[in-house]
Amino acid sequence: MKLFLREHLLLIVVQLCQFALIIILLWLDGYRSIGVSIYAIVISLVLLTLFLFYKYNSRKNFYQRLQTSMKTLDGSLETTERTPISEALDQLLRSQYHLYQEELQKAEERQDEHLLFMDRWVHQMKTPLSVIELMAQSLDEPESSSIREETDRMRGGLNTVLYMARLRTIAEDFQIKPVTLSKLIHEVNQENKLFYIRNEVYPQLQQAKEKITVETDEKWLFFLLTQLVQNAVKYSTGKTKQLVISIYERAGKAVLEVKDFGIGIPLVDQKRVFNKFYTGENGRKYRESTGMGLYLVKEVAERLEHRIELQSTIGEGTTVRIIFSKTQNLT
Repeated sequence: MKLFLREHLLLIVVQLCQFALIIILLWLDGYRSIGVSIYAIVISLVLLTLFLFYKYNSRKNFYQRLQTSMKTLDGSLETTERTPISEALDQLLRSQYHLYQEELQKAEERQDEHLLFMDRWVHQMKTPLSVIELMAQSLDEPESSSIREETDRMRGGLNTVLYMARLRTIAEDFQIKPVTLSKLIHEVNQENKLFYIRNEVYPQLQQAKEKITVETDEKWLFFLLTQLVQNAVKYSTGKTKQLVISIYERAGKAVLEVKDFGIGIPLVDQKRVFNKFYTGENGRKYRESTGMGLYLVKEVAERLEHRIELQSTIGEGTTVRIIFSKTQNLT
């Protein structure tokens, strides 16, 4: 109704001015019968009201549609009513919808091409890295270890780029199945064995007697845990040599916990460390920080329907937990 009144406000004002002008002209012409003038104005107002009432009711759906926000894009394809202006609006919305779909399809094709390029590029870069590592084995220490340390760092960066590129289509890449957490942790530790040795920080596994199995995607959980242990080692180097990885149940849910005893995260940064590209105070001290590790951890965990908890105290260390929704115990 408000939109209708706003559209016809000028018409109402013009009509009222016209009534007043007619009375003035009649008065100046010597006609002094006020009763007849009032009667004429009342009839005119009634006719104007009836016209506006008819106009509003005949286009009620049209005005309601203009004032109601669309919940989905398919709302653009709905029909309003069979009046010329309503049909014109429906046609405009349909044409905009089809145009949007075409532009969206083009954008998705460009993103798919970019994803394919990144995927191939990362795998192509891994081949020369492997060759460099083989060549480094023939060198003497400490040159050999230094080269392998740098290649491991480059491989980690390439994996981050690859997983970041795949994040948009992560739902299509899921393979949910039972995963034994202790077995996965062993594989992550084996993958990062040289990384632990170089930084002189060593993991310790704490778990219950029974094996805990969860429903998740093994590849993506491997990536999550790798990010957490590498962060823990990076911010513990030079301060402690211990890193604790724990598996336990809490309130009927499995918990995978990574606890370090490093520098800790300032309180002002704890709510923002999961934001994209946010490095915080520690990131400014450690120049290698990209601000993407914990962001990817949070995003992937949410897509897998796992929950992330973080607790940290300056100078004492940081604890990050992955809490699973589905758990199965195996003895």
